[in-house]
Amino acid sequence: MEKSTLAVEGGVPVRKVGFPAWPIFGPMEEQLILDVIRSGKWGGTGTVHSPEYTPKLPEMERRFADLHDATHAISVVNGTVAITVALQAAGVKPGDEVIVPPYTFIATAAAALAFGAIPVFVDIEEDTLLLDPDQVAGAITSRTKAIIPVHLAGAPANMSRINEVAAVHKLRVIEDAAQAVGASWEGRRVGAIGDFGTFSLQSSKNLNSGEGGIILTNNPELAEIAWSLCNVGRSRSGAWYQHDRIGQNYRMTELQAAIALAQMSRLEEQMLLRESNAKLLTELLGQIDGITVVKTDPRVTRHANHLYMFKLDSTVTARIDKNDFIRKVNAEGIPISYGYVPLNRNEAIVNATRALTGEDRPYNCPVSERLSDKEVLWLSQNVLLADEQAMHDIAAAIRKVMESY
Repeated sequence: MEKSTLAVEGGVPVRKVGFPAWPIFGPMEEQLILDVIRSGKWGGTGTVHSPEYTPKLPEMERRFADLHDATHAISVVNGTVAITVALQAAGVKPGDEVIVPPYTFIATAAAALAFGAIPVFVDIEEDTLLLDPDQVAGAITSRTKAIIPVHLAGAPANMSRINEVAAVHKLRVIEDAAQAVGASWEGRRVGAIGDFGTFSLQSSKNLNSGEGGIILTNNPELAEIAWSLCNVGRSRSGAWYQHDRIGQNYRMTELQAAIALAQMSRLEEQMLLRESNAKLLTELLGQIDGITVVKTDPRVTRHANHLYMFKLDSTVTARIDKNDFIRKVNAEGIPISYGYVPLNRNEAIVNATRALTGEDRPYNCPVSERLSDKEVLWLSQNVLLADEQAMHDIAAAIRKVMESY
């Protein structure tokens, strides 16, 4: 059978139409924003000019907490600050160590470095790309105070095992659930399985308000500390100018909360569509030689599908360069991307850690480094909001390029 000419060589692209634009919005977002503007209450504090206006921030926090089976939600300016505040509220101090996976967005480590805590990198699992809980214990020292499992791409990390390790060593667990709104592990929604869960509402996320973040917990004492840290050290029950600790103004605005509320009304329908398309795409890619789909632990009872990740099989990477593969598939009309570079190799992280510790820390993360360099490929969540034909086009383009090597 004659091979089709690749688009990069002048052939016809497999897909000639784009994918759904993001964000998706409509009259509800417009009306809620207009309600906020007319109310005169735009920020996280202040009076309401309109007596019939119901503040959006408390309503959004309550709905978000309910969505994740949590009792406390604190809104903040972004997901990075959410991690920083959660660590501080959990008792992590400057100089303490925090275990994190290297295959994640820089914010996971930078949030600790922001107040002088030290990220310690522990490698990921080969099949899932999530923090390897079996390697965590070996990285714990007398200075370790917390573990930050990342629910990468919307797949929950092994919270059962991570919580077991944390309990033995008396460590706090902060779930980085920035990409995992609505996900669940063994029937439990992420965010309140550990001591804290942190979420991002940044514009690329499945639930977005442009910018913003949420901290969840089921611990009322930790919730009070986190709220205080985000509200310049105030106490909920104290006077306005009573500041019981050093905090910052990390409050979200009413405008952002209004957008988030409207976006919540679309979340379940969008999650179901992503789930259906991810299942179909997994079936299609599983039929292509040289392609491996990232596995999902069977204890993941709901995947948020913020990213769809797959891999060039290790048997083909000696002859197929990842960047060349991306270039050729992109030319076929499919927006696959490179993904993360491991944080243990990130110069800013390495330099900041050296400045705090006075030493170089050579972290051994071979799985993360190899997968990032040679194998892992991404599709973003909006691609999974297309129709079934789009999934067939994705698979056809990948097959076409694979067969060209």
